[in-house]
Amino acid sequence: MITTSYSLSDNILRIIIIGFLIVLLIIARLVQLQIQESDIFFTRSQKNFLKIESVPPLRGNIIAHDGTLLATNRPVINVYWQGTGSCQLHENNKKNLNTLEKLLGISLLDNNASRNAIYHAQRYYKKALLAEDITFTQLSKIAEQFPNDPNIIIDTHFTRFYPYKSYASHILGALATLEAGTVGTMGLEKLFESSLQGQNGTCIKKINSFGRNLAQIELDKSLSGKTITTTLDIQLQTIVERIFPQNQTGTCIIMDPHDGSLKALVSRPDFDPTLFLQPISTERWNTLQKKNPFLNRAFNACYPPGSIFKLVTVSAAIENNIIPVESLWECNGYTMFCNRKYWCHRHYGHGHLTTRQALAQSCNILFFEIGKKISINLLANYAHRFGLGQPTDILFPEKTGLVPTTEWKEQVKGERWWTGETLSATIGQSFLLVSPIQIARMIASIFTGYLVKPRILSNEEIEMQPLAIEPETRSFLKDSMKKVVTKGTGRRVNTIKDIEIFAKTSTAQTSDKKKRHLGNQYLEHGWFVAYVKYKNARPFTLVILIEHAGASRVPTLVAKNFLIEYKKMIDTCLT
Repeated sequence: MITTSYSLSDNILRIIIIGFLIVLLIIARLVQLQIQESDIFFTRSQKNFLKIESVPPLRGNIIAHDGTLLATNRPVINVYWQGTGSCQLHENNKKNLNTLEKLLGISLLDNNASRNAIYHAQRYYKKALLAEDITFTQLSKIAEQFPNDPNIIIDTHFTRFYPYKSYASHILGALATLEAGTVGTMGLEKLFESSLQGQNGTCIKKINSFGRNLAQIELDKSLSGKTITTTLDIQLQTIVERIFPQNQTGTCIIMDPHDGSLKALVSRPDFDPTLFLQPISTERWNTLQKKNPFLNRAFNACYPPGSIFKLVTVSAAIENNIIPVESLWECNGYTMFCNRKYWCHRHYGHGHLTTRQALAQSCNILFFEIGKKISINLLANYAHRFGLGQPTDILFPEKTGLVPTTEWKEQVKGERWWTGETLSATIGQSFLLVSPIQIARMIASIFTGYLVKPRILSNEEIEMQPLAIEPETRSFLKDSMKKVVTKGTGRRVNTIKDIEIFAKTSTAQTSDKKKRHLGNQYLEHGWFVAYVKYKNARPFTLVILIEHAGASRVPTLVAKNFLIEYKKMIDTCLT
């Protein structure tokens, strides 16, 4: 029993000695920190108050030709709760949060997600987002109510803003938020990223222990991005956006035929240029991709030109004496070639027609007869003269389309060219593919006598080359296009008084007509193209393409609606 008591006393003594030594070590360390190393930690604490930050520049504006803002920046004001390291919210904190709820019209403490974020921030010195993008009125009320509250932090930054939303989205483009910041991903935003981006600045911020900015000293001033001035006319753009059916796929181009400036451009479906400023879900992305809204159908899509190509065919035939200009043709609804019937779109025929009437009424028979006599290579030569199948040299990426030749078919298909295929080519079918911007340029050339480079920037140099078509031929084409409006397939627009319109319509086949009943994807594309002049306003070239419209009457009706609104706009400007 005596031995056991002695051992117990020994253990207690050891514990007391060890505890005493630990206390001595702690005291020694505190002395070292507070006396010997106090200067070091004081300096460090002072440095913690100073923070060097990069100051992002304002992105450059994109404007219309008259200075109207198309892409700019706007301030975004966010409200945060700054935690102070407390394990709980005090009554005063809760009172302030209740006041914020009333000022902002939101739920904070009754919302599980918001409440948990606030409590987490409060405990761990973090920031919790309370409200995004508040108004200036709300900001002034918060500033008045909480002038020096350490928990309520206001943060302001700028975001990209498109005043006209999706208008001209395929021209303006879009931005995406990456780790390095926001960058242009398409359109002008991408093409002129380096000019629009600007240059970062730097500043030193003095920040207190609660994270509040006490003072700021600018070291290097940020340089705003440059302004990009386009040729777009916001009034014309607005009209086109409103009259082009939202449920249709296609494009509309308005171009000045003399200098190539694009005045308006719509590609449907369009998109929200701010879409990628925030992360989007895979599901939403896949849904968007089905409609392919990011494809600029004016430049990056190619279609069979259909009857528009008859302007090329008749030019080649006239200038090479394949047909006389003044001649009479008979259309019985079809013509025979190699024991096969080649049909006119009017199966019961047009009867007797002059060459101009045949072009105005889009009779196929005249062109089939030309196809029996003309070579595909000569036809291709004239297509190239009008700029088809060739780059327009516009700033944007573009597809050149396809103008077939005998050599092309041998190289690509490994087959010879058949005359029957030439018959199809004369009416704009076969392998022919063109972009809408090429057609805009072609129509303009008929009235100006030169091929002009399409321009989207106001400071782009005007570039053009002579059109290798005789003036007499161009005169014939203009006269025929006038008859399209007065007596042909474009008569629907002839009801608009006092406006001078030269047009051509087209229904371009995309598949076997026997499949039309299977769905809209098998219907023909519809075209309406025109040269328009009204009063003293500058003339313009109009191109409307609607995919799978089934007939040219659909784009023709769109054109009519546009021209009615355009006439009103000009009349208003002149009064």
